[in-house]
Amino acid sequence: MQDSSVQSSSPNRWVIAVAAFLMQLALGAVYAWSVFLTPVIKLYGVSKAQANLTFTLALVALGITAGFGGYLNSRFGPRTIAMVAGVLYGLGIFLSSFAAPNIFILYLTYGIIGGIGLGLGYIVALAMLIKWFPDRRGFITGLAVAGFGGGAALTGPIASNLMLPSLKLNGTFLVLGIVYFVVVEVAAQFFRRAPEGYAPAGWTPSVQLQSIRSTREDTLKEALSSPRWYVLWLILALNVTAGAALISVAAPLAHDFTGVALTTASALVVTISIFNGVGRLFWGWVSDFIGRPFTFLSLFVIQIVTFALMPLIGQGQFALLFIPASIIGLCYGGGFGTMPAFAADFFGPKNAGTIYGVMLTAWSAGAIVGPILIASVAFRTALYIIAIIMAVSTILPLVARVMARRQIAATQAAAAGR
Repeated sequence: MQDSSVQSSSPNRWVIAVAAFLMQLALGAVYAWSVFLTPVIKLYGVSKAQANLTFTLALVALGITAGFGGYLNSRFGPRTIAMVAGVLYGLGIFLSSFAAPNIFILYLTYGIIGGIGLGLGYIVALAMLIKWFPDRRGFITGLAVAGFGGGAALTGPIASNLMLPSLKLNGTFLVLGIVYFVVVEVAAQFFRRAPEGYAPAGWTPSVQLQSIRSTREDTLKEALSSPRWYVLWLILALNVTAGAALISVAAPLAHDFTGVALTTASALVVTISIFNGVGRLFWGWVSDFIGRPFTFLSLFVIQIVTFALMPLIGQGQFALLFIPASIIGLCYGGGFGTMPAFAADFFGPKNAGTIYGVMLTAWSAGAIVGPILIASVAFRTALYIIAIIMAVSTILPLVARVMARRQIAATQAAAAGR
């Protein structure tokens, strides 16, 4: 089925990019969940773990749905799928305002329905922009997911300082559900499918890009049968593991290390969120110049040093914590800003949305392993363990680079032999 949004004359691709960024801001507000955690515990009379399961379910639903979202985007077009995402995401949050006192209804509405909308919306923007910006893959995917990373920094303060005190939890969910729906639906109207083989006038890929970009257009089945897909999956999963570990305990870790009150320590959460968003754009942009393998190698090396030095911070040194927290947030976001372009380089842009969508299961894996690891041992011990994990991880980008070069060489040899 062809999307009615396909037009003979190409629209301004930067308008499409801005619309995608704004949509991701609304979707990324899910990261502001910690603002609602205490009100949920009080209203529903549940434990912290039970309340937090809502957020976990949303991310699991996101990871599972993203794979289907890539396929549906290819079949029905970005505008259609983005509109469906807006309906499900907005409806899920809106209906959650009527869930109390049944926590399982909250799981279904905010967690499952909202999470499915998140997965569809998250992947459709990436799949669309990769094809519109073959000349700036890293930058443009970084821009798209920067909105997702920074959504919490915008929604969190508004919800906690303005909405929750006056509207309470249910009223806040009701209003936010409507706002999210409107923002996503309006943004979706600007979405268009890129013409087949689109390239900006006068642009040709550099020698460096040609050396790492596949000239094939692999299907999902072909990608999953290749060791390259699993190397990229591991790279993403390990980077998420490190960042998610810190994000999950930022406030209590700051309290344990420096003795500040938990309310003060929450400033660290906002800081990580901001740099999470900035890192997606910054590292995506950097990867267009130094290449995706060297970008991830840089992310891992930086995190080795950061996680190894972080345990040295002690009582009364809360301000110092903002340095490693900012760096780790920057690297965590950088993985999400770089990997979509990495997948498109390896497997071609045609099915990159579907292939990367399935790869997002690495997000779910890292989001489970990291928090479990850092909660299982003393914080300082966990940070040293993560530094070791990052050190071992440095081999993977180098392996990916060798794989990419071998693939290009094999393709060129086959073409020359015809």
